[in-house]
Amino acid sequence: MPKTKKAKPGKAAVKVQDTVPQDAVSAESARTHPDTKYQQLEAHKDLAGARGVPDEKGIDFARAWVEFPDPADEDQVFRCDLTWLTSRWSCIFGSGCQGIQAGRADDGCCTLGAHFSDKDDEKRVAGHVARLTPEQWQFHEEGTAGGGWTQTDEDGERQTRRWNGSCIFQNRPGFAGGAGCSLHILALSEGREPLETKPDVCWQLPVRRTYDWIERPDDTKVLQVSIGEYDRRGWGSGGHDLHWWCTSATSAHGAGEPVFRTYAPELTELMGVEGYEALVALCEVRLAGELPLLAPHPADPGS
Repeated sequence: MPKTKKAKPGKAAVKVQDTVPQDAVSAESARTHPDTKYQQLEAHKDLAGARGVPDEKGIDFARAWVEFPDPADEDQVFRCDLTWLTSRWSCIFGSGCQGIQAGRADDGCCTLGAHFSDKDDEKRVAGHVARLTPEQWQFHEEGTAGGGWTQTDEDGERQTRRWNGSCIFQNRPGFAGGAGCSLHILALSEGREPLETKPDVCWQLPVRRTYDWIERPDDTKVLQVSIGEYDRRGWGSGGHDLHWWCTSATSAHGAGEPVFRTYAPELTELMGVEGYEALVALCEVRLAGELPLLAPHPADPGS
C-alpha cells in the first residue's frame, strides 16, 4: 500500500509526482487524475459558464486553511484546506457525472487511463489485476491474452492501457459485473478499501497533496504537506480545457457527510493515523461553531 513520501531538500519545492503525477489520469469515480497535455486556452476565467455548464462555480474564492504540526513527525507540518475538507462534495460517477470529455459522460474521469506514480505502484496494481476474473472485468480477455493492460505514452511514461476510448479497467454500462472500475469492484468484493487495489492517482483524487520545504527565520527547515482540493488548476493548463470537473460543481455537493469523513481511509493513508485524527478534531471545531461558517465552499448547498 502506498505510503506518505517526503520531498528532499534541493528538489522542486512542490513535487506532485510523489502522490498524484502531473501527467496521470485515474480510473473510476472521482478518484482519478488527468493528463495535462491539452491545448492551453487563452482565457482561463469562468470557463465552466462559457461551456454551458452552469453548475460549476469558479475556482478562485476565499478559503479557510489551518496549519498544524504532524504529531508523528517533528520535521513536518500539515497545511489543510478546511473549506474543501468540510465541504459536502461526493463522487457522482454514474449518477449525474458529466465526464471530463464531451460526449463520454459514462467514462467519468477514466477516459485517459491512469499513469503510474512509480514502479512500485505498477507492481502493486499488477498483483491485484492477477486476481480479477472475467465476471469482474469486462475486458479480461483483451487485458490478459490480448494486448495487455499497460501502455507507454508519448513521453515514455507508463500507464493503464486505453481500450475503446477509455481505461481498459473501466467496465461499461450494461456489463453484468457492474459498471465502473473493475479494480474498485475487486476491492469491494474482497472487503478491502479501493485504495489498496487501484493506482495511486485513482484513489487520491480529488484530494490533492503537495510538498514544500519551508525555510524558517531561525534557519531551520520544515516540510509543509498541503492537503486540499484538486480543482481544474491542479491538472495544469489542460485542466481548464476539461469538459466538466466535479469539485466545483453544485451537482456534486450534496453529501450528508463532509469530505474529511467520507474520505477517511484516503486521508489516513495520505497523512498517517495521528495526522488524520488531528485534522478531524480541527474540522469538527469548525463545523461546531455557532457563527456562520467562515469561507464555505461556494458549491455547497446554501452557499
